[in-house]
Amino acid sequence: MKAIDLIRSDLYRYAGAADTGTLVRKFISSEGFNYSVWFRLASSRPRGILGVLLRIILRRKQRQFGIVIPAGTIVGPGLFIGHFGNIVVNETAVIGANCNLSQCVTIGSNHGQAATIGDNVYIGPHVCIVEDVVIGDSVTIGAGSVVTTNVPANVTVAGVPARVLSDDLARNRAGRYVLRRWIA
Repeated sequence: MKAIDLIRSDLYRYAGAADTGTLVRKFISSEGFNYSVWFRLASSRPRGILGVLLRIILRRKQRQFGIVIPAGTIVGPGLFIGHFGNIVVNETAVIGANCNLSQCVTIGSNHGQAATIGDNVYIGPHVCIVEDVVIGDSVTIGAGSVVTTNVPANVTVAGVPARVLSDDLARNRAGRYVLRRWIA
């Protein structure tokens, strides 16, 4: 996708619209969206002086907002940064479409590849995702969790270390899968 298409998809997650007026309002009022715009532009790999300038601006925004997602990190469309501050993502991480990052999230690795995160994943505040783990689609990771193992799709996990608290898809009496809010 082109950078402008990614910015529009991010804007739609923030405001439910993707027109020019909304873009200007959110760019000014939302630190998370502001950072997302500069990240998308710097990640589009422009050449020459423009590329250098965009990376300098991104680095300045990293210090200003406390969000460090290096240019070139693979992040799908619809990124939503709910609260800015102390968000650190390893450049080898892969983040899917329509993911939410809360404040104080760390996605890191000590040895090579960082996590691969599926689509429609909510990552709560103060979550730490460590090493090369795979997080499935439609996962909710509760606040303060430490994820050190793979997480299947359609579940809610929390704790230190994170464990499955609920399975969002459960069988009903007829044997069909239905969406369930919570399993105690």
